[in-house]
Amino acid sequence: MASSALPLPRRRRRLQQRQVIPYLFVAPNILLFLVFVLGPVVFSFAMSFTKWEALSPGVFIGLKNYVDLLSDEVFLTAVRNTIFYSLGTVLPMLVFSLGVAMMLDSRLRGRTFFRVTTYLPVVISWVAASVIWRLIFIHPYGVMNNMLSWVGIPPQLWTNDPYLALPSIMFLTFWKGLGFNTVIYLAGLQTIPAALYEAAMIDGASGGQLFRRITLPLLQPTTLFALVIGIISSFEVFVPVYLMTGGGPGYASMVLVMAVYRSAFQMYQMGYASAISVVLFFMILIVSWLQFKFFGQEVQY
Repeated sequence: MASSALPLPRRRRRLQQRQVIPYLFVAPNILLFLVFVLGPVVFSFAMSFTKWEALSPGVFIGLKNYVDLLSDEVFLTAVRNTIFYSLGTVLPMLVFSLGVAMMLDSRLRGRTFFRVTTYLPVVISWVAASVIWRLIFIHPYGVMNNMLSWVGIPPQLWTNDPYLALPSIMFLTFWKGLGFNTVIYLAGLQTIPAALYEAAMIDGASGGQLFRRITLPLLQPTTLFALVIGIISSFEVFVPVYLMTGGGPGYASMVLVMAVYRSAFQMYQMGYASAISVVLFFMILIVSWLQFKFFGQEVQY
C-alpha cells in the first residue's frame, strides 16, 4: 500500500519514525563525545576555580589560580617555550615540506621510493621515535656527537644542555612531521590543473612566476589546513618532552602540557593544572581564530 493511502495517524507515526531513526544512529557517537570530550572539558573548567589536591575535596577559590599563573615563573617559561617551539617547527616545516612536495611531484626517477621514505617517520610512534632520538643525542658517544666529531666539533650535551634541549626536541619534531606535511602539499599540488601551467608558459612566464602566481595562490587552502593543524599539534606537544628531557634541564624545555602534567601528577594540584589547561585551550582557540581571520579570507570552502 502506498504511503499516501495510509490513514493520517499512521502516516504521522511513520514520519516521526523517519525523523527519530537518524538520531538513533548517531546517538552512540554523541554519547561518547559527551562523556569523554565535552564532559572532561566542562569538569576541567569548573575545577580551575577550585583548590583541589586530588585526595582532598575541592574548595572554591574563584580566580586565584589564574592570578597565581601571572607570577608563576614555571608557567611563564612554559608559555615562552611553547611559542618558541611552535614557531621554530611549524613555519620551517611548511616551507621545507612544500619544497620536498614539489620535488616529489616532478618527474623524478624513483619518486615512489622517495615518497615512501619521506612518509615513513610519520608511522613511527612518538614513544619509539623519542626513545631512538634520545639515544642519538646521548652524551658523549651518541650518533649525533659522532657525526660532529667528523668535522672537529666537540661532543655536545644536547638534551642535558639548557640551550640545546628544546632545539633537540624540535629537530625530532621536524624529522617526524615533515612527511605528513609533504603528503598534504603533494595532494594539493596534484589538484592544480596542468593546463594553467601550460597556458602561463606559452605566455612566457618563468618558473618563479609560475610558483608565485599559480602554485602559491592555489595552495592557500592546503597551507591553511597544514598551518592550523601544525600550530594545534605544537601547542599540545608532550610525549617527546616527557621522554627526552622531562621538561629540563631546569625548566629549559618545559612546555604547557608538561606544566599541566607537573602540576597535576607530580604536585597533585589538580585545580591549578586545570587552570593551565583552560589557558592552553583559549590560546589554541585564539590562535586558530586569528589564522582563519587573516589567512582564510581568500580561501573558498
